Amino acid sequence: MRYHHWFHNQQERIPTKMSPATINTFGTQTTLAVGAQQYEIFRLDALERDRVGPVSRLPFSLKVLLENLLRHEDGRFVHPEDIEALAKWQPNAAAQKEIAFMPARVLLQDFTGVPAVVDLATMREAMRRMGGDPKKINPLLPAELVIDHSVQVDKFGSSNALAFNAELEFQRNIERYAFLRWGQKAFQNFKVVPPDTGICHQVNLEYLGRVVYTTTRDARTFAYPDSLVGTDSHTTMINSLGVFGWGVGGIEAEAAMLGQPLSMLIPEVVGFKLHGRLPEGATATDLVLTVTEILRKKGVVGKFVEFYSTGLSSLSVPDRATIANMAPEYGDRRAGFFTVDAETLEYLRFTGRDPQLVRLVEAYTKQQGLFRTDATPDPIFSETVELDLASVEPTVAGPKRPQDRVPLRLAKSSFIKAVEGVPEKHIAVQNNGDRFELGNGSVVIAAITSCTNTSNPSLMLGAGLLAKKAVERGLTSKPWVKTSLAPGSKVVTDYLNASGLMPYLEKLRFHLVGFGCTTCIGNSGPLPEPVGAAIKENNLVAVAVLSGNRNFEGRIHPLVRANYLASPPLVVAYALAGRMDVDLVNEPLGKDSSGRPVFLRDIWPTPQEIESTVRTAVTTAMFHKEYGKVFDGDERWRSLPVPEGDLYAWDPRSTYIKLPPFFDNMPRTPAPLEDVLGARVLAMLGDSVTTDHISPAGSIPADSPAGKYLIAQGVKPTDFNSYGARRGNHEVMMRGTFANIRLRNQLAPGTEGGWTAHLPQREKMTIYDAAMRYQEEKVPLVVLAGKEYGSGSSRDWAAKGTRLLGVRAVIAESFERIHRSNLLGMGVLPLEYHPGETRDSLGLTGFERYHIEGIAALEPRRTLRIRATDDSSKEKSFTVVARADTPEEVQYYRHGGILPYVLRQML
Repeated sequence: MRYHHWFHNQQERIPTKMSPATINTFGTQTTLAVGAQQYEIFRLDALERDRVGPVSRLPFSLKVLLENLLRHEDGRFVHPEDIEALAKWQPNAAAQKEIAFMPARVLLQDFTGVPAVVDLATMREAMRRMGGDPKKINPLLPAELVIDHSVQVDKFGSSNALAFNAELEFQRNIERYAFLRWGQKAFQNFKVVPPDTGICHQVNLEYLGRVVYTTTRDARTFAYPDSLVGTDSHTTMINSLGVFGWGVGGIEAEAAMLGQPLSMLIPEVVGFKLHGRLPEGATATDLVLTVTEILRKKGVVGKFVEFYSTGLSSLSVPDRATIANMAPEYGDRRAGFFTVDAETLEYLRFTGRDPQLVRLVEAYTKQQGLFRTDATPDPIFSETVELDLASVEPTVAGPKRPQDRVPLRLAKSSFIKAVEGVPEKHIAVQNNGDRFELGNGSVVIAAITSCTNTSNPSLMLGAGLLAKKAVERGLTSKPWVKTSLAPGSKVVTDYLNASGLMPYLEKLRFHLVGFGCTTCIGNSGPLPEPVGAAIKENNLVAVAVLSGNRNFEGRIHPLVRANYLASPPLVVAYALAGRMDVDLVNEPLGKDSSGRPVFLRDIWPTPQEIESTVRTAVTTAMFHKEYGKVFDGDERWRSLPVPEGDLYAWDPRSTYIKLPPFFDNMPRTPAPLEDVLGARVLAMLGDSVTTDHISPAGSIPADSPAGKYLIAQGVKPTDFNSYGARRGNHEVMMRGTFANIRLRNQLAPGTEGGWTAHLPQREKMTIYDAAMRYQEEKVPLVVLAGKEYGSGSSRDWAAKGTRLLGVRAVIAESFERIHRSNLLGMGVLPLEYHPGETRDSLGLTGFERYHIEGIAALEPRRTLRIRATDDSSKEKSFTVVARADTPEEVQYYRHGGILPYVLRQML
């Protein structure tokens, strides 16, 4: 792709949290001239010159961390020994030092952004109540919120679907949106991208990402690597631009916004060597699903992954973005890092960044050893993985996990094996005049959706070209398939229209349904009633195929049991086929108007066709048009009724925005830590329990505790909206915690969903009702779990809801990094069995009383003793490791969470 440019000043002269005065022990601060502009920078090569460490051979991601330490050296959070430790990084060292990292900015999406702003508003109330100045509570880092998670696919397959869904979205969320408009006015350093604009990660890639950030202080302009944390797992997508960013929960993001550095252990870095070129027929989606499988098998949780070598030169920034986006799926939300190179500069020009910024990016990264060419020596990594791009083949992933890659040629046999033993049924259905049969394997959702793939013009135009060829051969989407097109930015529709391909997608009923996250996060909307009824009444294994990054059980739609990730062209192909148990490599998709079989290979666009279409259809002017007034919004947004004042006017009648109890009765100083004695198990769970299982997500059933609460408040089930949209109401969210329909609590065998047994009577009831009874009885609670507890999306309510239910500790074999951190951020202690020990090996049943001893003397990774006493007073004793890994995390736990800690600091 060849790029052009248009002018837009992307840099902002707004206050950014930096150390009041950098100590600069190593004398690295100097001046960089770029044209007539002078910039203050902290030179990395000075450390090597002065023999502090071999900085030039560090992985590029660690160089970004090192610059951050140099710039923030303050003697409190960052010390000279921290800088030395990172400069002398040893790739195979068993234990690495803890360091503090301060991002340049924070990115929010509305599902996690609304509760974050609720918490900030609540902190202002607490500050006022405790005698402080509420106006002190402001984001100290620039925070940009993109409203992208609220649109649902209520209407599809028609030309008015976009307008219908957008209007319904606004009606459902007017309270939330008015609240965000208030926040935009009340808080400094806080901006909101209105709804129906795009997905936060794609907006970040195409517009917000700076690569090199600048701030002005004391009449001097500082330049440094752009970096961020975002309240969505897939914030790593921005790593494709050489911008260091990763997903955190709303809890961590709020702390960062309030000036708290993020603590981390200096990580191991896995180098992923890419060479060669993708073969004809293989897409960036196939590549990322292959990468995900490789890295999941290797195991890179807690490590950085950095891509390197000559294969990068054959990958565009959108291709890299597809790979970087899915970093959470291959193990860690902190990095799938790509280095700045010539392609990065071209992309910045093409998407309209300020020419001076592009010059700065080139000069700064070359000066700092952060610019890659094919001649760049390989960095030294902890370990390496290698992939020949030429070996990548068409692929899907499913039916339950992103890492479960299946070559397209084996997709049919793999699905048949997955449903082995399930009775085959053929159910006659009639809908909108169409008569058809549904059975196991029927594809009922085909969605081109999600940030992963809709940021990539080659994939989106490839889908359009395939649709064109299919229509020209007389093929149609099957009538039982709910089809949808939800791009990540308006630029996508601009180039689909410019290419003339949109009418062909619409002919296959892939009409535009919205701009934002839809099917991938469970906002797939209802299936047509006859289709849904046939699936439910006959227990069919229905299938969804989507171009997303997540396909966990119960996530996409409650009636769809098998979910497959695929490239946008393959999504179209499966809509044409209508079934998962079809071999798209060897079996025809259908017959043309002459009765001849049409195979996928017959309509698959060539790389030359795709490249030619991209060149002619995608222009810089499109980015200029769509991002020129990106914060303004439409008339509906601008005319929202916005409360006035520095303190939010809480409406007691609101069922969307409520004042949470996190700071109720909070003393100025924290109480001493105490052991947890006499705790009962609220839930006993297996391996790979995700935050989707824990945190409320998707639709709200009318017969659930949350549904009953809303009905009691006068809300009709048709107006429930989703759990995600009600994250600003703790009453809804705590009732929905651990209520996922696919959760299997072993205390209530034979059930699925939010059920448990209240102990000691073992009375079956909902988890929420049991938790409330335990609170009345003043009984603390624990959760028992297996491996990878808390994997999945960075949902802060997975931790907030756990705390509000009265859970004091979670005992698991291993934790996903971000959920472990979020539990501590809410004052819940994550405890880990010793290697080789499990709940089963220790003989725990979950019906015991648990006494956790040693908390009063808590320190990082302290060993604690647990005594589990059963109803006959027989006791089992064992030890666990408290996964408060750093002194800062111990402080958070001591204060009852990050936010009470920050509030006390401000007081």
